[in-house]
Amino acid sequence: MNSERWNKIQSLFEKALNLNPSERENFLQRECGDDKELFDEVTSLLLSDEKQHSIFSGSAADYVAVGDATLEGKTFGNYRAIKQVGSGGMGSVYLAERVDGVFEQKVALKVVKPGMNSQEIITRFEEERQILARLQHPNIARLLDGGISELSLPYFTMEYVEGKPITEYCDDKNLTIEERLVLFRKVCEAVLYAHQNLVIHRDIKPSNILVQEDETVKLLDFGIAKVFEDNDDKKFLTRTGMRVMTPEYASPEQVKGEPVSTATDIYSLGLILYQLLTGSVPYDAT
Repeated sequence: MNSERWNKIQSLFEKALNLNPSERENFLQRECGDDKELFDEVTSLLLSDEKQHSIFSGSAADYVAVGDATLEGKTFGNYRAIKQVGSGGMGSVYLAERVDGVFEQKVALKVVKPGMNSQEIITRFEEERQILARLQHPNIARLLDGGISELSLPYFTMEYVEGKPITEYCDDKNLTIEERLVLFRKVCEAVLYAHQNLVIHRDIKPSNILVQEDETVKLLDFGIAKVFEDNDDKKFLTRTGMRVMTPEYASPEQVKGEPVSTATDIYSLGLILYQLLTGSVPYDAT
């Protein structure tokens, strides 16, 4: 299925989703005409949307009982979670180790939080996995593996980065302005590479930019990024129905809920550069 066909299916799906169930069939018959395959594809998506996702089958109480801590020691494909090292809006990150005996390896394991019963979150997680797979840059954390665990939780593994947020690293090392700019340039190169691959990060902040002891910079977490299609008339715009951001480093258009562009990441980079050079953020965010 080409991207033009998929865009048409997705567009009809979103329009039909906003209609009353009784109106959807007539709408689709009118829009699809003699294209039965198109009608069936959109209808299938609508039916799937009405069903509870298999990952979240069972009662809410089942997932309340499965806390983040219980995932430590659990196996995800060829990896076992050792300890939780981070937590975000849609998932938790664990230090994990390879257990299939092929070779020793430590990885960062990201798992959708148990109990998050939103199809939107699952879709975003799967998008992040696809985004990371296409980004191969020395200053972007690499995707290693991914799948569905025995607990029916989607996960992926990426290279484990032992480092400090760029602002903390620069302050701890008491780096000069020139040395800070050298590191910051590496961040800009990683962001430029992502933009050239039609990806906007949308959540650039110090905690997503880690610096290792050898001064290797790694840009992390494309969890709220959005891939653009080359043939999209609005390829520099993204859907803003779900506003996910870090207020301290968000651009004005993110705060207003307006479409974002590559300028959104550049604005966030500017805020980080200001902090690197002055030691404080330019303004307070609530």
